[in-house]
Amino acid sequence: MATVVSETNPDSLIQPDKTTTFVFSSESVSEGHPDKVCDFIADSILDAYLSQDPGARVACEVLCKSDTVVLGGEITSTAKVERDAIVREAIRQIGYTDKDSGFNPDEVRVLELISTQSHDIALGVDSETNAKKEQGAGDQGIMFGFACKETPELMPLPISLAHRLTKGLAEDRKTGRLPWLRPDAKSQVSVLYEGNTPAAVTDVLVSTQHAANVSHEEIAGYVRDELAPRVLGTWFNGGIRFHVNPTGNFVLGGPAADCGVTGRKIIADTYGGAAHHGGGAFSGKDPSKVDRSAAYFCRYVARQVVAEGLATKAEIQVAYAIGVAQPISIKAETFGTGDARAALEFVKGFDFRPAAIIERLSLLQPIYSQTTNYGHFGRAGLPWEC
Repeated sequence: MATVVSETNPDSLIQPDKTTTFVFSSESVSEGHPDKVCDFIADSILDAYLSQDPGARVACEVLCKSDTVVLGGEITSTAKVERDAIVREAIRQIGYTDKDSGFNPDEVRVLELISTQSHDIALGVDSETNAKKEQGAGDQGIMFGFACKETPELMPLPISLAHRLTKGLAEDRKTGRLPWLRPDAKSQVSVLYEGNTPAAVTDVLVSTQHAANVSHEEIAGYVRDELAPRVLGTWFNGGIRFHVNPTGNFVLGGPAADCGVTGRKIIADTYGGAAHHGGGAFSGKDPSKVDRSAAYFCRYVARQVVAEGLATKAEIQVAYAIGVAQPISIKAETFGTGDARAALEFVKGFDFRPAAIIERLSLLQPIYSQTTNYGHFGRAGLPWEC
């Protein structure tokens, strides 16, 4: 159970059950997963526009399948961007360079279905045309941010460990240490909680694309004896149940095998299911879209709640109306780990208007392709992680 306090019901207090024991699982996907290929292309295009035009309005959607990349969405900007070249370079950076893979930067065809942003939306979003002469929210919606003391980066343990596994696979592939690794991969980590505190890792699942000439035994041995001990650190234990490439074979992968689309890994992008999600994806959207900027700011504010000692676990919710700067509602939850009323008052001291968020976090910089993979939160160097 949780402690919930909101502006409409500040006296609602429900204490947590400290005897609860359960197992919680979270998943991560690698940069070569088809959906992440699309996310990275979208964020690379966004960065290309922002590097020339910080005021660009970008909502770029991507679909990848076989040898085809489809770009869709709305872009309004003074920048001159060679989107075709950006697509090919993004694919190359991910590591799909094998001419025999069915998906490579030199042979894909790029179809573009891009228009400009609706003038009706711009009327409310742009400060020059907004009725109150301030930047309004780019859409209606609800956004959440979360922080907890389970890890030094103030993230839930299962998603942090899952990201470590997929990132470790990518590092071993890119350094050439294991030449049979290929870009597409997934991980999943299950953690036993006792009294709402992580106690042990129970299960690790890794599915990684590989060359045809490597055995299942070699892949399983690498994950169990090399990768997991290295990246799990003190959370590695001899009792972990490993599930490696459970189908027995994973040679064909990436967009050559499965269709990828932007915005389909929103739980892996955030808190691994340990917190609420408003449903909005991040990649390909400029910061006028509160799906992205407000979610980043909610994470920033949740971190401040924990850092101030007001709670050891905090979740922030904010809601907007399209074209309106001030949020409709702000809610704080501390799950019984601190002073919920004080936390809400603290949170209400932050300015959640879109222009204020953009200025405080310096969100008009071309930083977004850095955020695409291995979670948008819990990574040093991002302005909402300070």
